[in-house]
Amino acid sequence: MSKAAELAALIGSQTALSNRNLIINGEMNINQRGTQTGVYTSTYGVDRFVIGGSGSQRLTYSQSTTVPSGQGFSHSLKLDVTTADTSVAASDYEILSHRFEGQDLQHLKYGTSGAKSLTLQFWVRSPKTGIHIVEIQHADAGYINPQPYTIASANTWQKVEVTFDGYQTTAITDDNTLGFLINWWLMAGSNYSGGTLTANTWHNTTANRAAGQVNVMDSTSNEFYLTGVQLEVGEQATAFEHRSIGDEMARCQRYYFRSVCETSLAYYADSYSNDTITLTAMFPVKMRAKGAGSLIGTWTLSNCANQPSLTVHTPDSVAMSTSVSSTGRAFFHAAVNDGFEIDAEL
Repeated sequence: MSKAAELAALIGSQTALSNRNLIINGEMNINQRGTQTGVYTSTYGVDRFVIGGSGSQRLTYSQSTTVPSGQGFSHSLKLDVTTADTSVAASDYEILSHRFEGQDLQHLKYGTSGAKSLTLQFWVRSPKTGIHIVEIQHADAGYINPQPYTIASANTWQKVEVTFDGYQTTAITDDNTLGFLINWWLMAGSNYSGGTLTANTWHNTTANRAAGQVNVMDSTSNEFYLTGVQLEVGEQATAFEHRSIGDEMARCQRYYFRSVCETSLAYYADSYSNDTITLTAMFPVKMRAKGAGSLIGTWTLSNCANQPSLTVHTPDSVAMSTSVSSTGRAFFHAAVNDGFEIDAEL
């Protein structure tokens, strides 16, 4: 083989090995929101991973440095049960999810006879031995594909690999809305577990989603960890794709952006009464959509009527404005750890 051919083959192989992982923040390195306490539903902690549930259980959701030894990971996602649910009602559940935009999944060819298989790998440390369920949920079709995995030893890191067949009936909508989800079940009442589990089979029967799932929420001693999550096209798992912190942060900031001051920052204006002073901030990454904005902290005011209000004009920028109380110099002042956040999650 000529040198040119060898170089072309090398470049081709490297291209094939890059951008394999459809998961964002699978190493759990990005944690913009910090620790979340007393939560159980509709809560993001570690970026791009959200918990949802119903029941009496409550959790502390945090980033941890507990990781499987020798695997190249420095962080994990940790769910610490602070209030147990030992009497699980039919409608009770707890799920950890990762959500995907439909436009990022078109190469899977769902809705065609060529729909591609997907292989999921992850490292998990569960306080419960026995059957756990992980599933793909096709948001547009309303169909589920579950796979069981069995934890052999409690509180011990274990690598899991499962493969899901593609879905040939309904396409994933090609836009920036929710296309599908990966769901890790942690608890399932009979509404979700009272049926029969058929592994790697697409269905829309709610009771068959999590049959056999153990209850990870049954004790305040329970801690659940997850890291090294990779989802890729094909029927074989490949080596985990490690990304740079900068690359992963930019991917996360498409969905959530948090900006806090490391030093004090003031915005001044010489104004007359009833004027408005406005500060416009540009985001480092264009967000998925115009998100919902809120202030972090209580900003100091001088000659201003109210705390600044936030208006998200575009997926690129936010304006912070407040009205002036009287003639003269006015400012609003963000101290250390004051700032704002924008949420454009799916």
